[in-house]
Amino acid sequence: MTARPRSAVSPARRIALEVLTAVRERDAYANLLLPVLLQRAATPAAEAAFATELTYGTLRRLGHYDAVIAAASGRAISAIDPPLLDVLRLAAHQLLATRTAPHAAVHQAVDQAREAAGKGAAGFANAVLRRVGAADDAAWTERLTAGLTDPDELLAARSAHPTWVVAALRAALAATDGGDADLDRLLEVDNVPAPVGLVALPGLAEPAATGLPRHPLSPLGIESPGGDPAGVPGVREGVVRVQDPGSQLAALALTRARPVAAGERWLDLCAGPGGKAALLAAEAAAGGASLLANELTAARARLVERALAAVPGDARVETGDGVRFADGTDRFDRILLDAPCTGLGALRRRPEARWRKRPEDVPELAALQTRLLDAAVAALAPGGLLAYVTCSPVVAETTERVEDVLARHPGFVAVETTEVLGRITSGPLAGARRGTAAQLWPHRHATDAMFVQLLTRS
Repeated sequence: MTARPRSAVSPARRIALEVLTAVRERDAYANLLLPVLLQRAATPAAEAAFATELTYGTLRRLGHYDAVIAAASGRAISAIDPPLLDVLRLAAHQLLATRTAPHAAVHQAVDQAREAAGKGAAGFANAVLRRVGAADDAAWTERLTAGLTDPDELLAARSAHPTWVVAALRAALAATDGGDADLDRLLEVDNVPAPVGLVALPGLAEPAATGLPRHPLSPLGIESPGGDPAGVPGVREGVVRVQDPGSQLAALALTRARPVAAGERWLDLCAGPGGKAALLAAEAAAGGASLLANELTAARARLVERALAAVPGDARVETGDGVRFADGTDRFDRILLDAPCTGLGALRRRPEARWRKRPEDVPELAALQTRLLDAAVAALAPGGLLAYVTCSPVVAETTERVEDVLARHPGFVAVETTEVLGRITSGPLAGARRGTAAQLWPHRHATDAMFVQLLTRS
């Protein structure tokens, strides 16, 4: 008998499936792993673009595709072998959300199913995907939402978000100027890949020298048209860096809230992977200040060192738990606490995050955020400035943490942060005020949903 030749599954599909598998098995971050695999395989531009769409598109709408697959197969998702399920998810995205020819999507998925789980799995995949492809995405959505009456459940099913995330985002919008009337627009924008944002480190690069459009809010921000940013002038040298404009504004709120005095000491309490630290270091060098960048793990501390390599000055990197600064023996004039959080403000960039996080994660993170805030409070010099930042708009991680720290530390007062950012952006930030804090939004400000609250020791 002649052996069956190995299937000619396209490189894009192989790479996309490898990323999906790594996300499921190892909690890998797709936005970090995919570029590595594409570069390692020397993937041509067109194939790389297809792999990117397959990977991020599938992960972004994972819950929706799982519901479609369960309905089409008559099986609970938990009853389908995980490697086979990844193949079905990838094919469902091609059938329902891309212009891929249906026969090509099914044929290649059947080959991938055979490789992943054997001949029987190939037949199962063929039958399920033909049922999936028998209706378009709108028809499947209508079928899956039939009978739903709860507004958050309906929005969740239609926008491919977990219901608890929809409820949390609704509450976060309601707590911000402008209210929650545009929640559906926020969810829609969450499903659109974010533009590649770049920052020109001050004193080392000029935004105009890149020849790219400026971001409308960040004075250092540049908008890349897409593709590999390595070709942008300054990127290879490390003086122009990939960074969301919301992150830029969070760092600049701390550095430009008031003039820098020579000799100031600054602390980046949770510095990894180093993007904000690099911007802080450049601002510190320009003003005659020094920066200490702290990171919990050695691996992430090395990323911070790499980020700081292009910035002249005496910025130092230390590895250790930021809570150790709670002893108050070391004092700093400005502290950035970019706290670990759910990351629900960066769903455009981290497509798997919405499905990875659980509501029970929020109290655990809030407890950690409180411990780190207490450490930052102890380490802040009299008259110093502290920026509490999260890439999550969730009220329990943001407003409630600030209210708690102010209640327990009466020597601290909140600074009107939207006014500070208004001076930096040369205009008011409409729909960003949340009490004394600034809450940015992707659908309102073209940034990640960064929360920024400045505090000072009176």
